[in-house]
Amino acid sequence: MKIVILGAGQVGANLAATLADESNDVTLVDTNAARLLELQNKYDIRTFRGLASLPKTLREAGVDAADMLIAVTNQDETNMVACQIAWTLFHTPNKIARIRNSDFQKHAEQLFYDTRKLVNSELPGITGLPIDVLISPELLVTQYVQRLVDNPGSLQVLEFADGKVQMIAVRAKPGSILVGQQLRYLRQVIPNQDARVVAIFRKHRSIIPHGDTEIEIDDEVFFLADRANMRTIMNELRRLEAPYRKLMIAGGGNIGYRLAKLMQYRYHVKLVEHNEERAQWLGDHLPNTLVLKGHASDQDLLINENIEDIDVFIALTNDDEANIMSSLLAKRLGAHKVMCLINNSAYVDLVQGGDIDVAISPSQATIGSLLTHIRRGDVVSVHSLRRGAAEAMEAIAHGDPRSSKVVGRAIGSIDLPSGTTIGAVVRGDQVLVGHDDLVIETNDHVILFVANKKHLRDVERLFQVGFTFF
Repeated sequence: MKIVILGAGQVGANLAATLADESNDVTLVDTNAARLLELQNKYDIRTFRGLASLPKTLREAGVDAADMLIAVTNQDETNMVACQIAWTLFHTPNKIARIRNSDFQKHAEQLFYDTRKLVNSELPGITGLPIDVLISPELLVTQYVQRLVDNPGSLQVLEFADGKVQMIAVRAKPGSILVGQQLRYLRQVIPNQDARVVAIFRKHRSIIPHGDTEIEIDDEVFFLADRANMRTIMNELRRLEAPYRKLMIAGGGNIGYRLAKLMQYRYHVKLVEHNEERAQWLGDHLPNTLVLKGHASDQDLLINENIEDIDVFIALTNDDEANIMSSLLAKRLGAHKVMCLINNSAYVDLVQGGDIDVAISPSQATIGSLLTHIRRGDVVSVHSLRRGAAEAMEAIAHGDPRSSKVVGRAIGSIDLPSGTTIGAVVRGDQVLVGHDDLVIETNDHVILFVANKKHLRDVERLFQVGFTFF
């Protein structure tokens, strides 16, 4: 696939690396020549220096022949204008834009409705829209943190099939009922609830789960189950870790504000913001949140606000170092759990698992959403894991036993690529855990874990229908 990416920031660079590794033809556009040279020397990509909103730049970058344009610059207006130009002048079939401003998101449908009417009436040869997909990193991160808070003890919480299925990662700690257990005995530990272990990471190495696999201390264990049963399963696994009640959020930017707004009526929320004008605005717009003006790294402020009673401290400023330091301080002063937003994805694995319980990478959350629209076959959702080394995906099975490599076959008989696990199947409203004797039917939504992304193409081919289907 020929893909042009606008913006060489954290998201654009990580996305370019991911897509280049999968043998896509990638061109990265930015105004920073030094940054482009650095990335071109590091990855198998083409780069072009220029303003992303100029037709000349887009033409010379190859947008006229591209299958997809992904606009992820730091400016919403640039992303929107670039998609408009790509659609109007070059008829680019797929256009994705990162939009941060909530006002743009709110009026997106209205903004593009008149264009749709214009296309249908005056330009019948073009059936697209200026922007096919809007991606909001702030919204994605907010939803991600919300799921973590709603599932105490989790390291990651991913959802599939419109929320019917959840994949939750937990760490096996000393004294946990998980430690020393072989996977085949898990049903005795969590009776009357069906769940599947789809992956285990041990010291940053993937362990393919089998019945005789024994869970060790500090293993990161990924469970997949019906969302309706997951809370019961988690309670059994973690022996009823108390639900969170008191939250402290550091940073009143877009993500901090969105999170407080979502949480303030279900939790006791304190929000710390250092900018006086912003703090005043937050106080006016968050009636059930205690807004504090100050720095989250101020030890006296944390002590005065009884940090030792806080169930979760969540650092969400734009400064990685400030987030890390305030999280470490909060944990040292007695906060039960700390979560930390880290924009530099190279830091994520370095800090998570020590004093910082959960490190949150906005670029990984955004990339997963973008990959949903790039994967071949009928892929509904994608979650990028382990800094892009692994993926969890939801694919739809089509065809019949003659034309499909999965339809009509029991899971145990499907020739899955190495390190790939089918965790669950969603059939209508029914969630079926992926045991070996479960037979895949057409239109099933199949949830897979792919431990090594080099096998992604093989997984996608499994869900591509042969010509005999037609």
